[in-house]
Amino acid sequence: QDAIDRKEKRSETFKTAVHGLETDTPVLKTEELGRRAPQWVRDNLVTMCMRCKEPFNAITRRRHHCRACGYVVCARCSDYKAELQYDGSRLNRVCQECYIFLTGHTVLEDREGKHKGILEKGAAEVSSRSLLCSSLQLLDKNGKGGTQGWFVIPQDDPLVLYIYAAPQDVRAYTSIPLLGYHVKDLPQGDSRHVFQLVQSRQVYTFVADTEELKQRWMRAMARSAAGISHPEEEEEEDADP
Repeated sequence: QDAIDRKEKRSETFKTAVHGLETDTPVLKTEELGRRAPQWVRDNLVTMCMRCKEPFNAITRRRHHCRACGYVVCARCSDYKAELQYDGSRLNRVCQECYIFLTGHTVLEDREGKHKGILEKGAAEVSSRSLLCSSLQLLDKNGKGGTQGWFVIPQDDPLVLYIYAAPQDVRAYTSIPLLGYHVKDLPQGDSRHVFQLVQSRQVYTFVADTEELKQRWMRAMARSAAGISHPEEEEEEDADP
C-alpha cells in the first residue's frame, strides 16, 4: 500500500479531471482503477490515441480500449498486461500509465515532468479554462465541404484559435493566430450560420450550429483579432472618453 501511495503521488496520469465538457463518460477515481470496470470512451469521440496522440487509421494504427481506465489507445500504448481485480484478477490489456500504476513497474519511456504547450494539451483540459469553446465546421476553400471540429480560445493563449478534431482528443491538430484578422458576417443561407476570418488573401469560413453561437464566436474572435486578451479590457476601452 505504501508503494501504491508513493506511485500515486508521483504519477501525473490521473490528476487531471475532465472539466467544462458535457460527457456521459465518467472518469474513474484513482483508487478505483482495476477494482471497478470503467465505462469505455466511445470510439467516435476521438481521432487520435489518448496517450501518445498519434492519429488513428484503419490499417496501421487501430483503436483499442484500456481495460483499466477505458481510454481509447493505439496498440503500442496498450501493449501491456495487468491483473484487474474486477475481472477476477485476470490479466487484461491496459495502457502504459495504468500498467505503471497497477503494477508499480517502470518502463523505459518516462513522460513525467515533460512540459506541454497548449497544442499538446487535451481538449477537455484547455476547454475547462477557455474564453469560448464549442463545435464548429470549418469549410474548405470552395465552400462546399468542410471539417467538423472542436474549437477553443484558451484563457492562457487568448489570441490563438485551437482546433481539435474531437472534444476528447489529447492534442490539437492545428491552430490559427487571430491577431490582425477581420471578422466578417455572412448572410444566412440554407439554414447555415456562416462567418469568416479574413486577412489579406487568407480566408477561413466557419459554420455555427445556431445564430446565437455564431454571434458569440464573432465577438470572441473580434476581441482576439484586436489584441484584447480579456473581456474586461474591452470594457475599459469602451469607457474611455
